Amino acid sequence: MYSIHSRIEREGGRLEPAERSPARVTRRRAHTRARLLDAAFAVFAAKGFGRVTIEEVCEAAGFSRGAFYSNFATLDELFFALYRERADLIAGQVADALAQDGPDLDVPASVDRVTEVLLLDVDWLLVKTDFLVHAARDPVVARALLDHRARLRAAIADRLARARGHTALPAVLGDADAAARAVVAAYDGVTTQLLLDRDVEAARAWLARLLTALLTDGSRVPP
Repeated sequence: MYSIHSRIEREGGRLEPAERSPARVTRRRAHTRARLLDAAFAVFAAKGFGRVTIEEVCEAAGFSRGAFYSNFATLDELFFALYRERADLIAGQVADALAQDGPDLDVPASVDRVTEVLLLDVDWLLVKTDFLVHAARDPVVARALLDHRARLRAAIADRLARARGHTALPAVLGDADAAARAVVAAYDGVTTQLLLDRDVEAARAWLARLLTALLTDGSRVPP
């Protein structure tokens, strides 16, 4: 399973309650939270959000219910935190991948970097799809999902806008924001197929061809 948390070594010895520093308590709580989130990711991907209990998350993380409730009030809150954390990571990775070129946009190279980031793994797509269904029934969650998609789209649009005057985009796409929407829509379509056939390499190759066609003049046959 892909983990975004660094491994934290357990500290030896034990301090009495009066001797414990706030920093030590904070580190321990952060470690507990990280393990709960990583365990929840695996359990949600395997069973689906609606079929998971707090007990199953605690068992997978190796903690008691008390440890869970010291970090999250409900399973919904944990699910929301998990999605937000992973989504923020991906948005940052996309922005970094697109920032590596100069003013000229090397479309094939940029597309290759973005597809490597976006197509993380099937487990993430399963959790993301569960969150989408959850958001469709909860306006508060929907706003969080829309916010993430807007930030992802903004990262792509910013790169396309900076390339304007150096690299021409197909006129049919309109402005950079519209082109970014097309990129995200293409990703959504390809990953739907990936959830069914589980062929990551085929999905990555198809997404690369699709995005390259979207962002270049498709009327020309490449040499």
